[in-house]
This record gives sequence, structure tokens and C-alpha cells, in this order.
Amino acid sequence: MRPRIVTTAGELRALPRDGERAVVMTMGALHEGHAALVRAARDRVGPHGQVVVTVFVNPLQFGAGEDLDRYPRTLDADVEVAGKEGADVVFAPSVEEVYPGGEPQVRITAGPMGTVLEGASRPGHFDGMLTVVAKLLHLTAPDAAFFGQKDAQQLALVRRMARDLDFPVEIVAVPTVREPDGLALSSRNRYLDTGERAAALALSRALRAGEEAASRGPAAAERAAREVLERATGLDVDYVALVDPASFTPVTGDTWRGEAVLAVAARAGTTRLIDNVPLRFGDAR
Repeated sequence: MRPRIVTTAGELRALPRDGERAVVMTMGALHEGHAALVRAARDRVGPHGQVVVTVFVNPLQFGAGEDLDRYPRTLDADVEVAGKEGADVVFAPSVEEVYPGGEPQVRITAGPMGTVLEGASRPGHFDGMLTVVAKLLHLTAPDAAFFGQKDAQQLALVRRMARDLDFPVEIVAVPTVREPDGLALSSRNRYLDTGERAAALALSRALRAGEEAASRGPAAAERAAREVLERATGLDVDYVALVDPASFTPVTGDTWRGEAVLAVAARAGTTRLIDNVPLRFGDAR
């Protein structure tokens, strides 16, 4: 069934609501990774709940020289994907609807976690992301919000914001969806030519190497991933990092026990790609 399309906050607030509501926030250009989020949301709220998919290309989270202007806008196709996977509503507001007075003067600040890894490479990105997520949480008022593990730092920051600012919402993580050859699904993959796509596979190979080395400890896992990327051609590597999944502070040495995230980022041509894998060390459960 085709979902209802709403474009204003007033329409969104006027929607009837009986059971639980789940939201999946996207910038459009939906692919199977987004579809997995919608399916997870549908499963969570059941047949009597409501799934809202937001489609909004947020200008606040694009920095100078990034791809705001060329970011794909494919609303008709997005509505089809969302509806096929069980969405009831697609909220597709304009920039003027979300930021009626222009860029907001008061914004959410990501704090120290927003200045490392992706935050260091893209200054201000996470402030813009958290600001729009906060606005969309207020507008959609969900019981649960679903985010992909692929954007692990974003996920950690949204969870921290919800906790620190008492948002009454459960933040649910959904595992990364990959192509058969291991490439993590991303709306930016469409920018890759054949050679760049082949080069990009080194990211998932590096993560697999890290997984395989994890039994030898954190340092071995990070080293194995780094060695794969050092040998790779056609990539401009930004970082390889093993971090605490809640704070994104570095995991160092071999005394770490519990969960960690092995994260990588690189450019293939002009396209910046990120990926990560969760790891567990020691006997912590």
C-alpha cells in the first residue's frame, strides 16, 4: 500500500495515532539498508502501529565542498520503497518547513564525541545532524527511532543526546546491510565508477581482517585492519580506529574487555565512504 505523504508539521501532528509509532529518518535515495530499517520499525510496532519515514536532505550537516547540491533527490522512488517495506507515512518537508526562519540560531552541540573521527574530518557535521534529529523527534513524537549501525558515531551521538536531554524515545540500532561482495550499502555508492567501487572493497576487507584478528586482542585487530588499507590502491585513507562504542574514545592496549567498534573511512575518487564492525574482547557479556 502506498504510504500517505505529508509535507508540513501541521499535517504530521494531525495524523491519527492509535498504537505505537516508530520513525526512520533518512535523507532519501533509499536503498536496501533503509528498507531494513523500515522493516525493523514495522516489526516493532506491529500491524496496529504506525511507521513514519522522514525524507529530508538536511543542509546543516553538509560542510563546504561537500555534496549537498549533487545529493540525490528521488522522492517518488523513496515513497515506493518505504511503502513496499511497510511504512504508513512519508514526511517529506521542505527546508523552509524545517527551518522557517532560516538556519537556526540555537542548535544542538555534539560535544567532545562530535570532534573526533567523522567530526574531525567534517567539522560541524554532527551539530547539524543532531539539530535536525532533535527537531524530527519533536515533530514525529515516536516511541522508537531506528538508525543503522553503519553510521556508528551518529548512532552513539543520537543515543547520548536522547539520554542527556531526556527524549522519551528508544533508539534502536539495525545491523549494516552489505552487497554480496561486502560493500556496505550507502546512497553515495552510486557516485563510484567501476574502478572506484573495486577499490572501496578494501574497507570491508580491512574490517574482516580485524574481526579475524580480534581473538588476539584489540591491538592486533586494529593492526590487521590498518595493514589491509595500507596495501590498498585507489583509496585515500582517512582513519582506522578502534573505539568505545558509547563514547568513541580510543581503545588502546590489550586490557580492554567488552564491546568496541572498529571504524574506517576513506575516499575512492571524490566519494567519501565509511564503514565499521562491532567487536567484543575478553569474557565480558
